[in-house]
Amino acid sequence: MKYISTRGGIEPISFKEAVMMGLATDGGLLLPETIPPVDRRTLESWRNLSYRELAFQVISLFCDDIPSHDLKLLINRSYDSFDHSEITPIVTKGGVHILELFHGPTLAFKDVALQLLGNLFEYLLKEQGRKMNIVGATSGDTGSAAIYGVRGKENIAIFILHPHGKTSPVQALQMTTVLDDNVHNIAVKGTFDDCQNMVKALFNDLRFKEEYSLGAVNSINWARVLAQVVYYFYAYFRVTKGLEEQVIFSVPTGNFGDIFAGYVAKRMGLPVRSLLLATNENNILTRFVNSGDYSLSSVVPTLSPSMDIQVASNFERYLFYLFGENPERVREAFARFAETGRMKFSAIERETVVADFLSQSVNRQETLDTISSFFQETGYLLDPHTAVGVKASLDHLNIGLPLICLATAHPAKFDEAVVTATGREPERPASLAGIEGLPSRCDVLEADLAAVRDFIERHAL
Repeated sequence: MKYISTRGGIEPISFKEAVMMGLATDGGLLLPETIPPVDRRTLESWRNLSYRELAFQVISLFCDDIPSHDLKLLINRSYDSFDHSEITPIVTKGGVHILELFHGPTLAFKDVALQLLGNLFEYLLKEQGRKMNIVGATSGDTGSAAIYGVRGKENIAIFILHPHGKTSPVQALQMTTVLDDNVHNIAVKGTFDDCQNMVKALFNDLRFKEEYSLGAVNSINWARVLAQVVYYFYAYFRVTKGLEEQVIFSVPTGNFGDIFAGYVAKRMGLPVRSLLLATNENNILTRFVNSGDYSLSSVVPTLSPSMDIQVASNFERYLFYLFGENPERVREAFARFAETGRMKFSAIERETVVADFLSQSVNRQETLDTISSFFQETGYLLDPHTAVGVKASLDHLNIGLPLICLATAHPAKFDEAVVTATGREPERPASLAGIEGLPSRCDVLEADLAAVRDFIERHAL
């Protein structure tokens, strides 16, 4: 399996090279040359596999340059840190199948991918005798999951940028209370988009990227998306009895990475009728799906801060397929977007989008009402991100197909929203007990590329 750039400016590379490259050197995102189809016989053979076994089967289709024995060990080691035997269990409440993705060390769906990516990095760096400085941006959960994925690992330093004061208190503490020498937290006086834009600028500076051996943990890294593909298959098999059944996945999303993993699963042959893209008030993706309007507006702070994003980095991967795998069309679209802050789509492209996705935007009051009513009716507490997806799910139950909503975080990570909605403090898992009293370390910087670059230069391996 070889990998190419959405912008067509690189020669095909291996899976190992794709993991280490992160962002393609032409500024695009990496994708497999082909998405491998999975026939019905193979799908049925996967139905009763454990999560670890299924992960090996799915990932090995895209990764042919790591020996099977080593890949199995990496997968097993990655999921040993989860507190549930199923890794991503299904709970059915209120007519909705809830896929719990928060049983990893930082209580968020990002753990599913980042525990694996951290182990992949360590494996490849040792094999190649190299060091790496990971640089990433987070709106909340990616940062802590990435930090926990690589803390204390040899030959790796990590620099995580997050918007100062714009994550939940628990999210910030999960990052800043990790004091390992190889961990550097940078609070940026700006938005997540500011953080993400600076990270992209550093990776696009090829001299800087090479000199400091930059590595990517954001979902621009293909390995992250690939790891997330697995749980779509796992959830489907747990909810259905046969391949004649179709399902709908509801995905609360801001950066398009999680839902793009579902899109890949669908292209591989998983019987998915539609992917329901659920956004908060930062609804550029909903506007794109429902009216073809992909235009920038200001970021609005919400109860679901991990989704407070305007420019969805993984959107480029979907556009590559929407544009008929034409890298020139991708380049033109992003050049126009940089100039005008908007993209335009043909009538045929619009029809394709509507066939691929449903979408709904959920506001603050709807989020609170959903947390409250769902708890009253089922006894199940939702975090505000999952509540966005559940609200969209409940509004589409009349379609008559099994509806699986991705639960992206434990409610204790967003206790203020839960208390506002229900008057009840969510029970804290052991990993969060006393976190407010732990020592912390963080550097606050202006939203200035030069300042961030200088910090990395001074602390890089």
